[in-house]
Amino acid sequence: MSWTLSAEHLTDLARGAAILGTGGGGDPLIGRSLVEQAMREHSRTVTVLDPDELDDDIFVIPTAQMGAPTVIVEQIPRGTGPEPALRALERHLGRTADATMPIECGGINSMIPLLVAARAGLPVVDADGMGRAFPELQMETFTIYGIPGSPMALAGQNGESAVLDTGADTRRMEWLARGLTVRLGGVAYIAEYAMTGEQIKRTAVPRTLSLALALGRSVREAREAHRDPVRGLAEALTGTLYSHLRVLFRGKAVDVERRTVEGFARGKARFAGKDGRSQLELRFQNEHLVALVDGEVRCVVPDLICVLEADTAEPITTEGLRYGQRVTVVGISAPALMRTPQSLAVFGPACFGLDHPFRPVEEITSSVRT
Repeated sequence: MSWTLSAEHLTDLARGAAILGTGGGGDPLIGRSLVEQAMREHSRTVTVLDPDELDDDIFVIPTAQMGAPTVIVEQIPRGTGPEPALRALERHLGRTADATMPIECGGINSMIPLLVAARAGLPVVDADGMGRAFPELQMETFTIYGIPGSPMALAGQNGESAVLDTGADTRRMEWLARGLTVRLGGVAYIAEYAMTGEQIKRTAVPRTLSLALALGRSVREAREAHRDPVRGLAEALTGTLYSHLRVLFRGKAVDVERRTVEGFARGKARFAGKDGRSQLELRFQNEHLVALVDGEVRCVVPDLICVLEADTAEPITTEGLRYGQRVTVVGISAPALMRTPQSLAVFGPACFGLDHPFRPVEEITSSVRT
């Protein structure tokens, strides 16, 4: 069922989207603030469309922000960039969008389509093409199930715009767009994967905005009731496409190595356990890719690895990791359509240069430990 999103939903939605973003997808506070400002300026709420209710011929252009999350923190967006990217792609295609939608979950990239919607008066589809956040544009369920990302439009902070058309070669589209993004200062706004309602129903991960809202609300309500927010999060996931949550580690950040290179935030973080003996290592490229406890894999991409503040379960992004933070690290099972052989060929461990084969988190860690 379609629903109306208003400003009072945004804090819970940003929190839940950052959890699903598995460390990436951009800063949740920045994204929330941009949408709040646009809603005030234009006196609008946003209509969120259920994907199952879309007309087959509705025309949807997803919108997002591209670049290293570390740059976004240093160069706060003005909030005017995403709509010009949408308009540039509309002009190129000669067709006006009936709606927009996210390409991924994340603190800011679940918010960019809402920002476009609030400014342009468009509805937003309750679905996306990653079911989490991934660092590269071809890492989409859209790609896997037959929708090319090209043509795509990019817009910069200073009014620049470009259209890339690489036909069905979405990997080359990513490579060219990444180079442009670096030269635009490390961040760009994009519109891509233009598609119909029929194609969305066939290829998208459904209802991720609704899920993000429910997850963010579950954490808040558990804290208000003085309950364990991680257990509240696990309960909220039960019966969804992301049905398994496992606590992988509890401890303190003792080392963070992070660098911004080639348009990505790459690095690793180490955590010491409460017992003083066990250690966790996380490796990331914008998003967390693998969790190793004492050298053993406990969760690996495409399953979600989420770093939560120990007491509040507030999500911590990869650019927000700091020495001394006390954390709970959880693994969450990805939806089944993200675990198929076709999907693992596009965003499985080998696609990130990892030697570890994919194993479902619920098999590696057999019980919920909260």
